Parts: sequence; C-alpha cells; structure tokens
Amino acid sequence: MKGIILAGGSGSRLWPITLGISKQLVPVYDKPMIYYPLTVLMLAGIREILVISTPADLPQFQRLLNDGSQFGISISYAEQPKPEGLAQAFTIGKDFIGNDAACLVLGDNIFYGQGFTGMLNNAVTAAENGAASIFAYPVTDPGRYGVVTLDSNGRPLSIVEKPEKPQSDLAVVGLYFYPAGVPELAAQVQPSARGELEITSLNQKYLDRGELQVQCFGRGFAWLDTGTIDSLMEAASFIEAIQNRQGLLVASPEEVAFRRGFINADQLRELAKPMLATHYGRYLNRLANG
Repeated sequence: MKGIILAGGSGSRLWPITLGISKQLVPVYDKPMIYYPLTVLMLAGIREILVISTPADLPQFQRLLNDGSQFGISISYAEQPKPEGLAQAFTIGKDFIGNDAACLVLGDNIFYGQGFTGMLNNAVTAAENGAASIFAYPVTDPGRYGVVTLDSNGRPLSIVEKPEKPQSDLAVVGLYFYPAGVPELAAQVQPSARGELEITSLNQKYLDRGELQVQCFGRGFAWLDTGTIDSLMEAASFIEAIQNRQGLLVASPEEVAFRRGFINADQLRELAKPMLATHYGRYLNRLANG
C-alpha cells in the first residue's frame, strides 16, 4: 500500500503565520505538524509515501524529511500548482500509486486514541480486499464537513458534503483508504459547484458500488483539525498535556520507526544525537538505550 500526505494550500486562516511557511510545517507543541499525519501512515505499516504540496513549499518539506531513509521509509514529492480539491491527490499521485492500494491523509489532521493502530490495520486489510474505508467522528457542527449517515448495522447510507440540514452528526475526517484503481476512479470525478474535485464525490462512487465501509471514532478518541489559530493552540495544549502526563511522545516518526522495526537502536541513537539538548532528543536516546 502507498501513502499520500496532502500538504498544499495557502493556509490563509493562519495568516500572517503562514505567509512565510507552509501550514503543515508550523509546530504543534514540540514537532512540525506534518509529523502527525506522517506517523499515521507509518503506524499503518506504509513505507512508501508521497508528499504533495505547492511548488514554493516543497523544498521546505524536502529539507525536513529528506528521502525518508532516516526513518526506514521512502518519501517522494509532487507539486500541486493549484489546489483543486482533495481527490486531485490521486490524479497527481497516479504514477506513484501504480497498481497498489492507497491511503490519503490530510496534512493538518491529528488523531489520538486507544485502538487506533487496530483501526488502521482493518482499513489496510479492507483496501487490499477491494473495499474503501473512511473514518467518522461525532461533532456539534456537522454542516462544516462531509457527513455520513449509517444504518443500524453501521453500514453507510449516504454521504453529503457540507449539508445545509445534516442527517447525522458524523463528520468524515481527513483519512481515507482505497483499493487498487483509485486514480482511475478519481479521474472520473467532476468538479463540484465550487470548482473542486471533492473527496466526497469519490467516496460516493465507492458507496454506489457497495465498496465503502466506515469506522467510527468513539468517546475518548481525539480528532483535531489545526486549520485555525484557535484549533492550532488547542491541539498544542492537548499534545502537551498528554506527553507531560504520560512521559511519552505523540507522533514521533523516529519512535514509530523504531517500534515498527523500520530502524534499529543504533540508528535511533544516531537520530537522537543532534537533538540531545532537547527533551525530544533525550527521550529518543533513552528509548534507544532501553
């Protein structure tokens, strides 16, 4: 399975901060925002990853992440000259995906909760068996999102983008798993009234074919969208509280790589060396030393 991080856009809701830096490189507490979606893909066992961003911002991502080999993965890069909808990621990434299944995660979404890795594994298995998977989260303002309605058995009945009268409170979050052939299906998506290739339209195609499943995040799970100043600060406070209370890092690609067996203790120790003046580096060094 291939993974795509969509990290484009102008980040206008975070201006003036993002006038000089990509939104997905802004720190969320002690690490760049893109570390959070990157580790989601790594937790799913995905080791071939494509980062899509603007021509101006791509060099910044390359400076931060390089080719990914330090994490035991492979990272490629592609330009999105103009944001034209989330489904565009699959037409841009067509050659990268090839004949594989693919996962798309948005660069400004943060996920945290018990059982998350198991949910990711379920979605990978479903994609390899020909079914798409989306994730839903109950919100108080569903009209701002794509909204999915389920039957009594948890099967999707409908999915609507930013409905005026939502039929449920389940918002579709920025994490999507698709079986092989998704670039070809995405190419059939027509621009919406606002001129975008909507991910909801792509999901609707899988729903029409009976090939869409939904996993719901329950109580105790956190889904954070860091697109505004307030939500960015809330996310930073949340990560700070979790890490300080538990004494663990959240969304460290070095740690995930080590625990998944992508790198060994010596490699982790080398990654920690330049950062030993920081809590982050000392944590990684302790982890490497057992």
